[in-house]
Amino acid sequence: MGLKELRKKKWFKIMTNTYILVLTIFVIWMAFFDTNSLLIHLELRREIKKLEEQKEFLKSEIEKDKKVLETLSDEEELEKFARERYYMKKENEEIFLIEYEDSLKNKEDE
Repeated sequence: MGLKELRKKKWFKIMTNTYILVLTIFVIWMAFFDTNSLLIHLELRREIKKLEEQKEFLKSEIEKDKKVLETLSDEEELEKFARERYYMKKENEEIFLIEYEDSLKNKEDE
């Protein structure tokens, strides 16, 4: 197959058209080499999705903390929280910590 026969083929005429060549180069440039390329857009979309998931997680944590704050606004609940969480006590009071084997295993897992 010679060059003359190749030039007569329809697909060769289309592919050697100046407009088609320029358009092909432009598309390749925009998809891979430009500062706003397709690859960068895909990476940014992944990052946005990850940040939105983190945002939802933090919103749920804020809701949990608001509920805790509401319960701690009551003085009795605040005292109960301090006694259970931080082992605080009143004057002239003794605290005895009783730990069972299965509760020790749970602490080790955390």
